[in-house]
Amino acid sequence: MASFLSNLKYVAWTALAVAALFLIYFAVVEARIPFDDSRFWEAALRWGHVLVGIMWIGHLYYFNFTQIPNAPKIPEEHRGPSIGKVIAPAALYWFRWGAMLTLITGLLLAWNQNYLIEALSLGALDQPSFAAPKTILIGIGMWLAIIMWFNVWFIIWPNQQKALNIANAYPDLDAAAKASAAKTAMLFSRTNTFLSAPMLVAMTGASTLFG
Repeated sequence: MASFLSNLKYVAWTALAVAALFLIYFAVVEARIPFDDSRFWEAALRWGHVLVGIMWIGHLYYFNFTQIPNAPKIPEEHRGPSIGKVIAPAALYWFRWGAMLTLITGLLLAWNQNYLIEALSLGALDQPSFAAPKTILIGIGMWLAIIMWFNVWFIIWPNQQKALNIANAYPDLDAAAKASAAKTAMLFSRTNTFLSAPMLVAMTGASTLFG
């Protein structure tokens, strides 16, 4: 067991396999929902959406509540090699792809449930009731998530590449430019931290408050 748990790939892939078996058994055998039923894919997409969302927001909170506040406490000679060259690039990989997959699964889930366009239009196309509160709330959540995803891929990630010279993409960038890029990445990461709380209220409240 120790050798199994010591290998992250074994743990991760086995966990996904067990989760898939859980989903298939309880959906197909117990609930008698066939694979071609939209309810099966709703369950699969909702599970996937939550899973990759945890990966995304978990890393967002790691950066803002753990790494950024505590990195300055580490002596400079240790900080660069350990955090900037190893930990941060790995964390940024899971962070940005968690964001991408969260967006994709969320849009697919909304499409599966036939509210994608209504939600993105904030209820303007809702029928028969114009601007139903549930549609507006989930739509606000979706737009906040889209803004956060945009920040990750087009502001935070490019600036972190400059600040940390990831993959040696910016070897000639001077210290002032690196510091400016790091500050921009931090500010937009902090913006996403701010947006995450109301976004999660909208995402969870739409189903809970309005059924």
